[in-house]
Amino acid sequence: MARSSSRRAWRRTVAVIAVAAGVGFGLGGTAQAGTDKAARAVVTRAGLDPALVAGRGADLGFTEQEAENAATNGTVIGPDRSAYTLPAEASGRKAVTLERGQYVEFTLPSAANAITVRYSIPDTPDGGGITAPLDVAVNGRDRTTMTLTSQYAWLYNQYPFSNDPKAGLLHEDWWITECGCVPSATTPAPVIAKPFRPNHFYDEQRLLLGRTYRAGDTVRLTVPTRAGAVPTTVDLLDSQLVAPVHIAPVAVNVLAFGADPTGRRDSAMAIDKAIAFARRGHLKVYIPPGTYQVNRHIVVDDVTIEGAGSWYTIIKGRQVTLDAPAPDGSVHTGVGFYGKDASAGGSRNVHLSGFAIEGDVRERIDTDQVNGIGGALSDSTIEGLYIHRTKVGMWFDGPMSNLRITGNVITDQIADGLNFHTGVTDSVVRNNFVRNSGDDGLAMWSEKTGNARNTFDRNTVQTPVLANGIAIYGGTDNTVSGNLIADPIREGSALQMGSRFGAEPFTGHLWITDNTTVRAGTYELNWNIGLGAIWFYALERNIDADIQVVGDAFLDNTYNAIMLVADWPVKDKYSISNVHFKDVKVDGTGTSVVSARAAGSASFENVDARNVGAVGVNNCGSFNFPATGSEFSLIDLGGNDGGGTTGPWLGSWELPNTITCDDRPPVVTPPAPAPW
Repeated sequence: MARSSSRRAWRRTVAVIAVAAGVGFGLGGTAQAGTDKAARAVVTRAGLDPALVAGRGADLGFTEQEAENAATNGTVIGPDRSAYTLPAEASGRKAVTLERGQYVEFTLPSAANAITVRYSIPDTPDGGGITAPLDVAVNGRDRTTMTLTSQYAWLYNQYPFSNDPKAGLLHEDWWITECGCVPSATTPAPVIAKPFRPNHFYDEQRLLLGRTYRAGDTVRLTVPTRAGAVPTTVDLLDSQLVAPVHIAPVAVNVLAFGADPTGRRDSAMAIDKAIAFARRGHLKVYIPPGTYQVNRHIVVDDVTIEGAGSWYTIIKGRQVTLDAPAPDGSVHTGVGFYGKDASAGGSRNVHLSGFAIEGDVRERIDTDQVNGIGGALSDSTIEGLYIHRTKVGMWFDGPMSNLRITGNVITDQIADGLNFHTGVTDSVVRNNFVRNSGDDGLAMWSEKTGNARNTFDRNTVQTPVLANGIAIYGGTDNTVSGNLIADPIREGSALQMGSRFGAEPFTGHLWITDNTTVRAGTYELNWNIGLGAIWFYALERNIDADIQVVGDAFLDNTYNAIMLVADWPVKDKYSISNVHFKDVKVDGTGTSVVSARAAGSASFENVDARNVGAVGVNNCGSFNFPATGSEFSLIDLGGNDGGGTTGPWLGSWELPNTITCDDRPPVVTPPAPAPW
């Protein structure tokens, strides 16, 4: 979770001229029926057979193919879930590394005119990144070259991280797992290897192919033998049939106000002028195909802005160092569309759609307002955006209400994918795709003012490098439903419900329904233990609202499926209760189905488990080990079936509160998930 300061909207009066126009072009080629060759394509969703996650997660029209399933003469790396490794941060925990002259070749499963390549290339010895070529050939004939970069990848060290692989510890007074000590308080001083904790290895790049290819056609990615080529790890390829350019003829065209679609000149002022004119005339703003340089925030209120589509209209900016820190603590600015600050009344009736935001954020500075979308937006919609390389894709500081966020792609963020921060109510995040966030993929953070009645529904979150896929920090009557969360890397879970970060309490209800998690439950560095795929964490308050976990599936769990924890210093002060699990499936755990490290209770009904690697319930309670049994009780409401080599996961001998505590049980690698 990134901590972002609120910002005060600024206004600028500009002279405007009046013209409205439309510009567009069409794609060549046509989609054709599939061929037998298309059967060679292995299509996955979050590295799984799509049948295992049917009805869960986002559907945005692109098809995922993992490199390890494609034809290659490179080296498959993984599987490995150990943090700070290339396979651990790969989708499905595998990838393919290509040396010079080596290739990976994908067979298109359906008609496509565009691809996205997720990759990693090395950093420089001193940090800062490099560029390198990757050749692309379709059917061995149509050739182009992508220029890859590691300038937005490769972070090191302790939070909030460094771009310098040679840097010493940022916090020598913090306990670290690597030596099991506090370095500054240890004699002799431990030797800490450098680079320390490398992470955030991957980036992605999109490419329009120039025509439509058929199912069965092949896309070969080759590391060339010419100068500048480097070993390249390819994680996956997404392919899709991008719709033709969207044209809005009855709209205010930013070109008429001097916007430059070549990206050579700054277009921020021109877009401001177009917005001002459109508001007076109650018209939309249209940004036609092109790349537009914008190096600051575009402040939006009571306006509709449409692009030609996120593959065609690109709003791209540089990160700019401010002459002096802003009142909110920002030391940089950069490209972003921001509503007015809530303290200034916020913005309303803002509708953003059909464009990409390409940022230039290479380091994490939590006070910086360098997010793709920000501010307070009520009665508004955000649809069909592609947000890349900003700090947080979308960060909202309430109070605000009735925001609808649908059909967006947010990738390669330094911090969160999206965060509802402080007093966001009656809002919906549905059918969005988040990959490679540097912190929580999707979060509701009720700091000081509670969030209420919000819904995260049918989203996909993949490979958050730090923290959680979806995190809910306090709030009232919120819902997390139908999401697909895969491959959290370190110090987090697929789903976390936490009383932490100064959040208001959980009150009313919280519904966690019909979600699927896979390869979740990471290693927690500070505690030196494995976490659950779903993690309840009492740090600053009790968690005692009515929490319903219904219809969820926890697949291929690295450690536990379900974990309930109170932090050690407050274990006798705060508890977790009133949590109810029903109609849940657990397929594969490295350790237990349930790990309880808190006082309290939870009920279980029709929770079916298989391939359980350890005792079904690892019940430590509050670690006081009283003669009366654990401080945590399990309530068996019936139908809790299955288990593993140790017998039924919820045996009668474990109920209601038998102490079965194993602080760090051995980990058994679970088999791959299969149809139930």
